[in-house]
Amino acid sequence: MKRMVSLACVLALAVSMMAGCGSKKEETKAAETTAETTAETAGESAAAGDSDKLIMATEAGFAPYEYTEDGQTVIGVDVDIANEIAKAMGKELEIQNMTFDGALLAVQQGVVDFAAAGISVTPARQEEMDFTIEYATSRQVVVVKKDAGKLASVEDVQAGTVVGVQTGTTADFYCGDEGCEVKQYGKYAEAAMELKNDKIDCIVMDSLPAEQLVAANDDLEILEGELFTDKYAIAVKKGNTELLDQMNEVLQKLVDEGKVDEFTINHTTK
Repeated sequence: MKRMVSLACVLALAVSMMAGCGSKKEETKAAETTAETTAETAGESAAAGDSDKLIMATEAGFAPYEYTEDGQTVIGVDVDIANEIAKAMGKELEIQNMTFDGALLAVQQGVVDFAAAGISVTPARQEEMDFTIEYATSRQVVVVKKDAGKLASVEDVQAGTVVGVQTGTTADFYCGDEGCEVKQYGKYAEAAMELKNDKIDCIVMDSLPAEQLVAANDDLEILEGELFTDKYAIAVKKGNTELLDQMNEVLQKLVDEGKVDEFTINHTTK
């Protein structure tokens, strides 16, 4: 999960998303990147609530839930689910790819209809947005550099361990609470490069994306065991009960029919 975003950053992002431009001189570098990405995508599409479109915010660096194979087209488990929801509603799905933090802020501000990006339901997030039923359970695992000798087991992740996490994820909060030295990254690929260069001791992340990461980097491996389990749901703007009910109906059907498992297998056995 993530450090709290300042009110100033939230307000700056809201203005940039509505105007599609504007000065960001007084924002932090991280907030500026998020705002620019969100504003650009928001400016190119219809506003959330458009009668013909269902707009989804995501961060396409979290395979198998959302990722790209051509650097542009977003695919994954969450996309398959979103397409089913859009089809049931008679709408066209539009995907906006941005940072994880940007996706959460975009749904809170109503710039998009919903966010799906392997989002965990937490009390803090429930105060800011509403969530569908949980549709996936994940294991949070530890990725290390082979033969580095820094960590032998998941129990070695403790106070003082230099841990790479994706900004805003549950691993972010968990490792911070455990007293680890947390290094935040926008993309797991960035964390993997830092791990290879011995800048961090490990990466803590969901098991399925971890498997994809290790498959693409043969000098990395996953330690046996898990730190904790996590569950994912789709986020909508606070109070949007009509959309929430529609999404829950489709989601429950997909879960009951084994479609979510089918989507997951399709994106992990290629």
